[in-house]
Amino acid sequence: MTEFFTGLFLVAGAAFMMVAALGLVRMPDLPMRLHSTTKAGVLGAGLMMVGVAVYFGDGGVTTRAVAVIGFLLLTAPVAAHAIGRAGYFVGVPLWKRSKIDELKGRYDQKTHTLESPPEMQERSEDGTPRT
Repeated sequence: MTEFFTGLFLVAGAAFMMVAALGLVRMPDLPMRLHSTTKAGVLGAGLMMVGVAVYFGDGGVTTRAVAVIGFLLLTAPVAAHAIGRAGYFVGVPLWKRSKIDELKGRYDQKTHTLESPPEMQERSEDGTPRT
């Protein structure tokens, strides 16, 4: 029975990793590629780690598998965000059918700072934006 669940988790994990690879090839621009690979890749790797934990059934291996899953859940979205932001700021083009670009006009190339939208800026008591 253990082998069945191990195989099930490993095959499901591999299937999600395949979906991540397919998303990397098929998606039209960097943010969409990062989205598909991060979501499906982390889920696939997590399922594979669950399969490893089930197969070995040892407390030490299970602890390490849980630690790997936690590490993936914490670092993959942060890394994808950093890569996407860097790609945007160096000028990687968005998909031509993208309708909204919320960062357009808010990034200063000289100072490398990002301006918040007016509704998000802190305001003083008289209603003027703080600097």
